[in-house]
Amino acid sequence: MIGWLHVVCPIWSWGLEKGYMKLAHLVRDALGLRPSLPDAEVLQVVQDTRGLEPGVPSIFVARRGGAADGHRFAARAIAQGAVAVVGSALPEEQLAFSWIHAVPYIYVPDDKVALAKLAATFYGHPSKKLFCIGVTGTDGKTTAAYLLHHLLSETHPTGLLSTAGVKIGGEAVMLPGHFTTPEAPTVQRLLAACVAASCTHAVIESSSHGFAQRRLDEVDYDVGVWTNLSPEHLDFHGTFTAYREAKAELMARARVSVLNFDDPEYGYFAHQAARHLSFGLSEGATWRAVDVHEVPGTLAWTLASPGGRFQATLPMVGRYNVLNALAALAVASEAGVPPETSLRRLEVFPGVPGRMQVVQRDPFAVVVDFAHTPPALTKALQAVRPQVAGKLIVVVGAAGDRDPGKRAPLGESAVQHADVAVFTEEDSRSEDAELILAELAAGARGAGGAEGRSFEVMPDRREAIRRAVGLARPGDLVLLAGKGPETTLERRFETLPWDEVAEAKAALAHQGV
Repeated sequence: MIGWLHVVCPIWSWGLEKGYMKLAHLVRDALGLRPSLPDAEVLQVVQDTRGLEPGVPSIFVARRGGAADGHRFAARAIAQGAVAVVGSALPEEQLAFSWIHAVPYIYVPDDKVALAKLAATFYGHPSKKLFCIGVTGTDGKTTAAYLLHHLLSETHPTGLLSTAGVKIGGEAVMLPGHFTTPEAPTVQRLLAACVAASCTHAVIESSSHGFAQRRLDEVDYDVGVWTNLSPEHLDFHGTFTAYREAKAELMARARVSVLNFDDPEYGYFAHQAARHLSFGLSEGATWRAVDVHEVPGTLAWTLASPGGRFQATLPMVGRYNVLNALAALAVASEAGVPPETSLRRLEVFPGVPGRMQVVQRDPFAVVVDFAHTPPALTKALQAVRPQVAGKLIVVVGAAGDRDPGKRAPLGESAVQHADVAVFTEEDSRSEDAELILAELAAGARGAGGAEGRSFEVMPDRREAIRRAVGLARPGDLVLLAGKGPETTLERRFETLPWDEVAEAKAALAHQGV
C-alpha cells in the first residue's frame, strides 16, 4: 500500500467495543432458525480459521468453495474456540465428521448467504446507520471512490473501503490480500468501525466477485455508481452476460444510481436502476464535461450540471479521469454537498496511491499505475503519451489464475501504444510465469512487435523495473503497470512483500538518478 500510514489493526480495534451476542439469539435473528443451542456467547463470526483468535468464542461458517471445503477446518476452529459450526452438509454427510458431536452443527442451504447474514447481524447491520455509496465497473472504481471520499470528507465524516486502502475515521487501515471486496465478516466489521468512529457516510468499492460470492448481500446501498464495462473476470463468471449481471446488482439494490452515459452498456444499467442520473462527455448526460483540455499534470473543463455551469480543474493526468470526477461530483451533490464546495475540493485532490502516481519527473519520468486489463493499459498509455517528449517505456505483466484471454491483448496494447515494452511477472500464483509471458509476447508479435526491438521478456519484476529505468533517457517516461498499490507479489511457491514505488526508487538509485 503505497504512500499510506501502515496500521495493522487487531480484530477489536478501530474504536469497536468487544461486544458479543448469545449464540441462540444470533442464529435466530440472522437465519430465522430456532434450534436447541447451548447458552454460549459469540465474539467472532469467521469463515477462515486464520482469522480466529485462540480462545475467543466464535461461530464458524464452513464455506464450500472451488478450492476447499471449510468442513476440513472445522476441527481446528473448534479447538480454537468455535462454539458452533454452520454449513451446507446434508445429514448423511455430517455422519462422517469426527467432530460433529463436539459443538452444534447448524444446517443452511447456502453457506455464503448465511455468512453475510450472520456477520451483518453480529455487527448490528452497520450499513443501515450510514449513507452507503457503492462504486462498481471494470475500470476507474478506485479513483472514483477516492475522489468521492475526498469530496465528502470535509463536510461528512466518511469511511472508505477500496482496493488501494481502507480509511476509518481518518485513520488508514491495511488489509491483507488483493481483494477489491473482502469477505462479508470483514466488510461488516469495517462498516461497524465506521459507525463507531462517528462516520456518517461510507464509500465501498463493490466488485463483481463481491456480488457473485454474496460478500455484499447485507450492505444497504443508498447510491450506486457504475463507471464502465468491458470483458474481465470471465474465468470466474463464465460469460460476459453473467459478469454484467453481477455488476448490475448494485443498480438493482441502490435507491439511486449514477451511470456512465458514454458507455455502450448505459441502457442496460439504466434499465436495472430504480432511479438514475448520468455523467459523461456527450450531450444528454445529467453531469457533463465540456471543453476538456490538458496542461501538464492537470485536467480542466467546463462543468454543465443541474445546478448550473462551473469551471472545474483536477490535478491528474488522463482524460478518462474527467469521467471519474464527474461521477464523484454527481454523487456528492446527491449526498448534499454543494457543487461549489466539491469543485474547490477537487482542485486539491491528492491523488490515489498507485494510480498514475508520479515517482520521478526529471530527467525522465517514472509513473506507477494499477492498469492491468487491456482497455485500462491502453487508456493509461494514451493518458501519459502527451507528457512524453522521447520514448514511452512500459513494464507490464498478467496475473496467473485469472483471465488468460486478456494476456495476448495486453501484449498487443503494450507494443501498439508504447515504444518499448518489458514483459514481466505479475502474481503468477499457481501458474508458470514463463508460460504467461509467452502469451504476452505472442500478442505483441501478432501486433507487429519484435522481441529485442519493441519488447523484451524479463521474468523477475525487480530486474524488469531496473531494465526499464536503465533504458530511459532524458524526456522519456517509464510506466510501471499492473501492481499499483498492492503490497505483495504472489509467485508459484511464495508470496513476497512488494512496494512498486519503493522498487522504482531503488531502480532509480541503482542508475544514479
